[in-house]
Amino acid sequence: MPLSPLRLAVVCSSNQNRSMEAHNILLKRGFSVRSFGSGSRVKLPGPAPDKPNIYDFKTTYDQIYNDLLKKDKKLYTQNGILHMLNRNKRIKPGPERFQNCEDLFDLILTCEEKVYDQVVEYLTSREQETCQPVHVVNVDIKDDQEEAILGAFLICELCQCIQLTEDMENEIDELLQEFEEKSNKSFLHTVCFY
Repeated sequence: MPLSPLRLAVVCSSNQNRSMEAHNILLKRGFSVRSFGSGSRVKLPGPAPDKPNIYDFKTTYDQIYNDLLKKDKKLYTQNGILHMLNRNKRIKPGPERFQNCEDLFDLILTCEEKVYDQVVEYLTSREQETCQPVHVVNVDIKDDQEEAILGAFLICELCQCIQLTEDMENEIDELLQEFEEKSNKSFLHTVCFY
């Protein structure tokens, strides 16, 4: 078993649904976890597919909640956005952008391939300082409430198994292969360095 707990990051596009659901479940299971978005702005569904609500990453969950409450309380209650923002407010003040974080992690889990690409690109473009490895694993999760919950439990189970390995560096590939077979999902995996 590793000498210290895994330092985890979960990243989706806007740090609203998938990464926050996983953050919530991992936190409840005792993991040291942070969550992020990798996009340039925070996007939430709007009144029409071509009219999303767009916010800066500096906007708090409370500010987003109040803005949507004013815009259309019925719509954002029905589609679950206000409920999601309430959960998010209980976990942390607001969305965070991965590219603005200086913390080091042992394992970064992304929720879609585009986000995985953005995270890997950012990590490989930085100047290496400590040469500490960080594993980046993508678990494709559809961006809806039900899939976010299922994906969060899968991520949690994966993290629990990794936490129990004697040697993460040498055992993670085999573990990911087992999870691919078990979940019928394919995982992307690479190692970057800080």
